[in-house]
Parts: sequence; structure tokens; C-alpha cells
Amino acid sequence: MPIDAAKAVSAEPRTTALTWGHKDIQLYHLGVGAGVPATDPDELRYTLESRLHVLPSFATVAGGGMAVAGGLSAPGIDVDLAAVLHGGQTIALHRPIPLAGAATQTSKVAAVHDKGKAAVIVLRSEVADADGPLWTCDTGIFVRGEGGFGGERGPADRLELPAREPDLTVERAIREDQALLYRLSGDWNPLHADPEFAKVAGFDRPILHGLCSYGIALKAVVDTALGGDVARVRSYTTRFAGVVFPGETLRIRMWRDSDSDSASVQLLATAVERDDAPVLTDTVVKHD
Repeated sequence: MPIDAAKAVSAEPRTTALTWGHKDIQLYHLGVGAGVPATDPDELRYTLESRLHVLPSFATVAGGGMAVAGGLSAPGIDVDLAAVLHGGQTIALHRPIPLAGAATQTSKVAAVHDKGKAAVIVLRSEVADADGPLWTCDTGIFVRGEGGFGGERGPADRLELPAREPDLTVERAIREDQALLYRLSGDWNPLHADPEFAKVAGFDRPILHGLCSYGIALKAVVDTALGGDVARVRSYTTRFAGVVFPGETLRIRMWRDSDSDSASVQLLATAVERDDAPVLTDTVVKHD
């Protein structure tokens, strides 16, 4: 069987050295749509090294430490890349990400859920530097055709959208070359560049990386709901409900919630040109 859940979960954690600098951060920011307009002072915080701050979703690519790739190379995991989709992502920030870093990533398969017709591999990565913990990532990897092995189904929590109009709504155009630029940060899956591979995977053309949509949406929240202050983000979680294609428009609706134990913004991201087809759902940014 391609997935040996017991072997994957019981395997020893693996460690990887991560390093990054301002060029990696700037490239990532450009990959999630920063720099438009190019001379806007608010955009220069993402593109100009003398004013740079770090969007927390950079954690998903820092040092080339792509969590999806790590999960697929774990012991007990042997799957067809064409059957793989990103199911969900959570980042918990322990402190702001530095502009240059040398850190250690410790990763293990935390769970393998049996969804019937598919499996979901949950990879947990802890990253720390000499000063202590930086962030924790939980990555859900959805593998079509690999379920039915008798494992636990796993959580199925869903968030209801607030029964009111969004507090904020923004639209973000996805450039035709957005996926080609984003993949330079380390996610080389040909699904996002090769039309022939995309057809094998069931799409009529290459799709945008889910984590690119994830970064675009977080940037929209930071820029519009958090006053441009990346340091206010405490955690960010989403479920990838659908795809967006380069050239489309992402519509991001946001609802503020300050009544819970920690302030948060709930959001829904949809593809405008396809009748607001869901892209990111069950999505929450917790913040100071």
C-alpha cells in the first residue's frame, strides 16, 4: 500500500537547517502580489530592503523548507504527485520572523486521516533559531485515491460565516505569470507550470499554488484590517476548498471578531470569474 500510516506516524522526527535573507523575503512577497503600485509606500514595506518587514506566511517557504515536499518524502509515504493537493495550512507565530535567519526545522507526520476516497497527511514542523521558537506549521496534504485503509477519519470542523455583510471586501488580480514567479520560492510541483502535467492531474491548465492564494489573502488582511502591521498576526489557518487559475481575480471577504478570547478576522476567498467559487474557507487570522 502506498501509505503506511503507522510507519509514517511512528517515524523519528527529521531536522533540516533553514537559512534565508532579505532577497528570499522580497521574492516571496513579489510572488504573492506585492509591489503594485511599485512606488506605493505601503508596498515598499514588502519590496524595499531598507523598509522591509516579513509577511508571516513566508514561514511556508523559508529556507526552501516546503512542508508539502517534506511530508511526501516521509517514511511510509509513497504517492503519485499528480494525486496530491494541499488540503489545509496553519501557521502559529511565536515571534516576528527576522529579515535574515538561520534556524532548525523539526518535522514529523503527526497523523494520517482516512477520508474514504482520499487520505490526508498532517505534517507538523517546528522551527527555532538560537533565540528560541519562531513558528509552528501544520500542513494538511490531500492525496486522492489513497483512503480506505481503515484509519481514523480525523476532525471535520467547519466554520459558519457570520450572518452579516463582510466588514471589508477586497479583490486581488492574479497575474498570468503569478504561479511561475511564486514557484521560484521553492515549490516546483509541475502542476503549477506544465499544461500537460496539469491535464494528467485533472485540470485543463496549470493552477495557482494554494499557498500563493494563502499568502495573497493574508497580505490583504494585514494591509486592510491590521493597519499594515505584520507583527500583530498570531496565527493563520485555512482549508483549501478550491483552486484559482492565473489570470483570475481573488475576492476576499473579511469579518472582524473582537468578542472572542483573542481578536480575529475570519475570511472567505473566492474566484470572481467562476461565480465566486470557494478557494479558501474555514479561514481565520488571530491577531493582537
